[in-house]
Amino acid sequence: MGKKLVMAQKRGETRALCLGVAMVACAVITYYILGTTVLPLYQKSVWTQESMCHLIETNIRDQEELEGKRVPQYPCLWVNVSSVGRWAVLYHTEDTRDRNQQCSYIPGSLDNYQTARADVEEVRAKFHQRQVFHCFSTTRENETSVLYQRLYGPQTLLFSLFWPTFLLTGGLLVIVMVKINQSLSILAAQK
Repeated sequence: MGKKLVMAQKRGETRALCLGVAMVACAVITYYILGTTVLPLYQKSVWTQESMCHLIETNIRDQEELEGKRVPQYPCLWVNVSSVGRWAVLYHTEDTRDRNQQCSYIPGSLDNYQTARADVEEVRAKFHQRQVFHCFSTTRENETSVLYQRLYGPQTLLFSLFWPTFLLTGGLLVIVMVKINQSLSILAAQK
């Protein structure tokens, strides 16, 4: 009976050690992936200066003229603000600026034109309700654009690092608890 208990205990310890090592390995792999994807985006972000923006005007653009003909496109919102003592164009995020520099806000769903238009009008109404709001600008002198929301800010970086840190800590705790259990059982066997 005693030998079966010791064998079952060893199997359980081995499985727990494997679990702890697997958790630590997954955390290390996740840190590597985050270090090569999210961290460079955070470091390259130039939108670090937080300031107050005052709304100047909003305009919904949903048609463009090409060669004298009106071509329907997705509706987008154009927002002009005054920030840090100068006129600027407000963009929702860094990606909005990269996708289309003529739009401050691009609706999420572009499949249904009416839904997209309603989304843009709702965002426009929110801007008119709040005439003054926080925005992010760059320290460059000649930059005439600001961001409403940073995609790659410190909160994103901390949130991305939370779960791998939790996994690493849990894995190390499992390993330490197994090693403490092994040392205590050796001490108990010696007495």
